[in-house]
Amino acid sequence: MSTHGKTRSDSDGSEAAGIRKGRFAGGMDDTFARFNASVAFDRRFYAQDIRGSIAHVRMLGRQGIIVGEEARTIEEGLLSVLEDIENGNFQFKEELEDVHVNIETALRAKIGDVAGKLHTARSRNDQVVLDFRMYLLNEATLLMQELSGLLDELVNKAESTLDVILPGYTHLQRAQPVRLAHHLLAYFQMFQRDLERFRDSMVRLDRMPLGSAALAGTTFNIDREGVAGDLGFSAISENSMDAVSDRDFAAEFLFNGSMTMMHLSRLAEELILWSSQEFGFCSLPDEYCSGSSIMPQKKNPDACELIRGKTGRVYGDLVALLTVLKALPLTYNKDLQEDKEPVFDCVDTVRGSLRIMAGMIPGIVFHEERMREAASDPALAATDLADRLAREGIPFREAHEQIGAMIREQAEAGREDSTAGEIPTPAEMVEARNQKGGTARARVLEQIRAARDYVRTSVIEFPSARPDGN
Repeated sequence: MSTHGKTRSDSDGSEAAGIRKGRFAGGMDDTFARFNASVAFDRRFYAQDIRGSIAHVRMLGRQGIIVGEEARTIEEGLLSVLEDIENGNFQFKEELEDVHVNIETALRAKIGDVAGKLHTARSRNDQVVLDFRMYLLNEATLLMQELSGLLDELVNKAESTLDVILPGYTHLQRAQPVRLAHHLLAYFQMFQRDLERFRDSMVRLDRMPLGSAALAGTTFNIDREGVAGDLGFSAISENSMDAVSDRDFAAEFLFNGSMTMMHLSRLAEELILWSSQEFGFCSLPDEYCSGSSIMPQKKNPDACELIRGKTGRVYGDLVALLTVLKALPLTYNKDLQEDKEPVFDCVDTVRGSLRIMAGMIPGIVFHEERMREAASDPALAATDLADRLAREGIPFREAHEQIGAMIREQAEAGREDSTAGEIPTPAEMVEARNQKGGTARARVLEQIRAARDYVRTSVIEFPSARPDGN
């Protein structure tokens, strides 16, 4: 039965009802109340919300805005609410709209009307953006740790496959021989950049917005710097209007997540190709594959395919938030309620994908002989043969043309042997590329040493990233 047109009573004494008392004659339309509620997802902020409230109420007490004893009573009540939530003894209620009102209502039930003083000198507008920033500082730290774990597994696998040679590809065509370790370390570079993007973004996240109130600041003599220090922030926001309406930090987080998923998807795609019968370069661990309901011989690379598929949803999260933000006037608008679910989805998807990839890599078996066989294709020596002619004084473009014509003639004749002199072996070709960043053994060992040093020092934790504040 439709509930359209029914109104929800404001007689329950809740903080949500209190927000409407005075200005509104009655309750919300029942359907709109459900449409308006955000507690189903913003409840993730409960630890940050309570931690921020404790820092706020301590400041109110220090500044003499409320009585010190009242501040201590509110803090104790908030800690009791936190304990209830973490012990599973708390029920978030949709009719209380959001995480903030749910917590404040529970606080009032514990300590009485003094709970109403907690919201002095703040608004839900600056409260929610504080929670959001603290949440993302924590999640960025956790994702950096996941990335560091993946980097460690890539280095381990590169070190164990140092002398395995396979074809490197351009346009998915065999191009030149490379070390497998060099190939794997190319992904190390990608994920290193991802980790650094998350770390760099924490500098912009590290701004404490509380004290901006609804949009213009507050008339109370608050100590914003003191609250920032208590919460581990190094700076406060400089413009109250920007502080409550800014979601650049969330969009940047989603961009960082999208880049990480793109790199995961590229690695997943190569593993899908390499594990096929057509390539035969590797076998994926059984624990990360599935079978077919009808074809008994099948071993499907489902983990890699899911990572590849989930990349699109994270891209969608980024586009969704950018679309919400694209035409919003200053300052806070209810549209910004739609900022959280894309971020939560991104957090869950990226974290899960990183864990799957990091868990899968140690169990991948690379088929060295098949790779070496593919790398022994004489056509892969074409550039080396052209380089040889160039060293003899022939302009490289002319040498390139001569070797290209020779390969065409051999292909047309169905031959693979070369008339351009002795063909270098794959091992000789990789060793010839001994410049820094190249695929020669010594250079790859340099990369491995640098990668290990990086992993040891890669994760920096911001004090404000810790939900417990310790």
